[in-house]
Amino acid sequence: MLVDTHAHLNFNAYRDDADEVIRRSLANDVWMINVGSQYETSKRAVEIAEKYEKGVLAAVGLHPMHLETGLVKIKNDSEEIQIKTKEEEFNYEKYKELARSPKVVAIGETGLDYYYRPKTKVKIQEFKEKQKKAFLKQLDLAKELNLAVIFHCRVAHQDLIQTIQQSNNPTIRGVIHSFVGTKEQLQEYLKMGFYIGFNGIIFKKIEGIDFEENIKIAPLEKILLETDCPYLTPLPAVASAEASAKPLTRNEPLYVKYIAEKVAEIKKIDYQKLSEITTENARNLFKITA
Repeated sequence: MLVDTHAHLNFNAYRDDADEVIRRSLANDVWMINVGSQYETSKRAVEIAEKYEKGVLAAVGLHPMHLETGLVKIKNDSEEIQIKTKEEEFNYEKYKELARSPKVVAIGETGLDYYYRPKTKVKIQEFKEKQKKAFLKQLDLAKELNLAVIFHCRVAHQDLIQTIQQSNNPTIRGVIHSFVGTKEQLQEYLKMGFYIGFNGIIFKKIEGIDFEENIKIAPLEKILLETDCPYLTPLPAVASAEASAKPLTRNEPLYVKYIAEKVAEIKKIDYQKLSEITTENARNLFKITA
């Protein structure tokens, strides 16, 4: 069994066949957590999860790129949403109501994202502060409901680390989703007790990032597997599709097996053992009992 701890079958890319993709995954003993990025996709994640007795769970949260700041223009992703949406403020009570579903196992994805930002120093600072404020509110919600947190971070690791440390929330637990950072930043997150999420990005080359070294450093008991589908399709899945003359256009939970294979290879352990450990990790963090 494997658990894809970060999927987005609640996104527009699966509007026509989400149930088919889910059934295919469950038939191959792959469970999944569909993660919200704004209120509508969070709501959809809950609705999808509630259709299944087991194997399909949800997380609800406001991604920093969907936060209303008035300082940057939102970039709509056709794979994520069906229609153009307005940026939103984080509504604590609305998300709290969604999170009361027994299918919700985490708040997220939430965090900091400085990839797209204003031009001037004054506006950049305001932009960062607004993100931090919304992020801290979501940490408060996770604390109130005793839920894990799925952290998103892009070009902001030091700020994320400092903001979490200053949040006065010592019981917070969570995973650094799609970790792309240095080994020093990795070690900081591990010291804070967080899990580390690895996905198809580990097959890419990014200047200054050594994914293999990060996987070697991360203890097995702190590793989670994810796809971030429909994005970041693992290269072996792409190669397999090309070999069978079936072009692959999107990722899906079933391909989490390629992440497991790669991590097992780097860790020099048996694939089955890696599967068992990471599945147990997911159960422990998200309190999955079924």
